[in-house]
Amino acid sequence: MRIAFLASSAKVAQTALKALVDRYGNVPPQEAEVIVALGGDGFMLRTMHETVDLPAPVYGMNRGTVGFLMNEYHEEALIDRLREAEQEIINPLSMTAMDRDGKIHHALAINEVSLLRAGPQAARLKISVDGRQRLAELVCDGALVSTPAGSTAYNYSAHGPILPIGADVLALTAVAAFRPRRWRGALLPSTANVRFDVLEADKRPVMAEADSISFENIDWVEIRTDTSIRHKILFDPGHGLEERLISEQFT
Repeated sequence: MRIAFLASSAKVAQTALKALVDRYGNVPPQEAEVIVALGGDGFMLRTMHETVDLPAPVYGMNRGTVGFLMNEYHEEALIDRLREAEQEIINPLSMTAMDRDGKIHHALAINEVSLLRAGPQAARLKISVDGRQRLAELVCDGALVSTPAGSTAYNYSAHGPILPIGADVLALTAVAAFRPRRWRGALLPSTANVRFDVLEADKRPVMAEADSISFENIDWVEIRTDTSIRHKILFDPGHGLEERLISEQFT
């Protein structure tokens, strides 16, 4: 099996890289049947972004901290594990944003698109869904739209719901909402087009972030699911995203 090994800069990941390459060899990602990512969830997301146009699926092994998107690290029997692995397909979010200078920015997010206040005052956001205003003003530290795959990440930390991987929904979650005081967010169809307009952007600056890609001084953001992009991720049998999403709710 032709495997491309990629590793984060962490010492433990680099040590694993050397051991695995010595045992199984290594090919460029463009020639690989499988890409094996060694690191944590952040490195896994980066690998998925960078290899999205390649046919090979990505199999992560945890050499980081949480490793929600990763499999356990073992050097032995890797070929058998790869052959038996189960594949999950993930569609990312597509973000279009305009800053206060009128410049348009585009980015993709596998986990979530978030808007966060970038100054001492709370952000004021207007929320529209499919062209219809749904919330005239949300005063908050921020807000985010999460995919099911990303629902256990920042979304969960912000008290958003965990979404089953097969659910055709997105989570819209507020970060430290001040007004409406008890607004807990919303569940939206995966086909929804979500727009945030930043109110008083000069006085209350806001930044937008798609996974780890950030843009400052944002005027508005539109978010939708991009079904034309399919990220292929491999998991050991019985340890796929669906099982992880369920298990996470009982820990």
